[in-house]
Amino acid sequence: MQDLRAAAVQMEHADGDKQANLAKIRRFVEAAAAQRVQLLAFPECCITGYWFLKNLDRPQLEALAEPVPDGPSTRQLVEWAQEFQLTLGAGLVELGGDGRLYNTYVVATSDAQVHRHRKLHTFVSRLMDSGSEFTVFDTPQGCRVGVLVCYDNNLVENVRITALAGAEVLLAPHQTGGCDSRSPYAMGLVDPALWHNRHADPAAIEAEFRGDKGRGWLMRWLPARAHDNGMFLVFANGVGTDGDEIRTGGAMILDPYGRILTETSQPADAMVVADLAARLRDNCTGARWLRARRPDLYGPLTQPTGREVDAHTARFS
Repeated sequence: MQDLRAAAVQMEHADGDKQANLAKIRRFVEAAAAQRVQLLAFPECCITGYWFLKNLDRPQLEALAEPVPDGPSTRQLVEWAQEFQLTLGAGLVELGGDGRLYNTYVVATSDAQVHRHRKLHTFVSRLMDSGSEFTVFDTPQGCRVGVLVCYDNNLVENVRITALAGAEVLLAPHQTGGCDSRSPYAMGLVDPALWHNRHADPAAIEAEFRGDKGRGWLMRWLPARAHDNGMFLVFANGVGTDGDEIRTGGAMILDPYGRILTETSQPADAMVVADLAARLRDNCTGARWLRARRPDLYGPLTQPTGREVDAHTARFS
């Protein structure tokens, strides 16, 4: 890995308005290029919108979805990646060649390559399918990048497999925080009035964002994903209105020790930038643990217990 300047964006998308969302993405791309950013991550489904997808029927989802890599949004990302000579990722709804719908994260590189990660644990709509492949690739900027989308990151096996495939940087695009969780100590809904009153009383909404509904919940597990696997982690998230919930932002970048290099609690669209020093991966804790693995002991990890359920059931039952 070479030293790298990375950025993570938090943004409030407009449900179903791809042109408005792409215009906002363009503004961030220009701002990132002005700061010499080489790797730029936007949130999950930020091009199409996310949580409102649960209310769409099949024809409505198909009307919103696009093929990858031949769809107009992907072509636009490729154009910007080449124009500004950076690698950037953003999420949308994909209509696959198999006729299935996927929650897909598209990464376009400065040499016009397109990499696609289909979310492994899709639950927003029963009309959408989960992907079945891990996504790790090399960028022209001299780093090996992995992608896991939102809930994918909650399962430690996914992150470990991505690290074992050689990922040095993990892109972790989300739409999280402020969720109506069934777990009593994981997140919880944010009062929309706090968001809509954010200009008059920013302290109130920032307190929610930093508390257990946002950052507090993330801090229980997100740094461990970076630390235990010896990877830099670029966390991009939605902020503000997402369907009938309020996302808590908190864009951040972590180093391979799980330390936060940069973050924001702003109740607004924002971008954070950090320089990733390659030397931090040299002999870091997570990298040493990977070398100390005992794969001969791990057979039970691949055996069904009979308690497994699909992502829709795991999220909502």
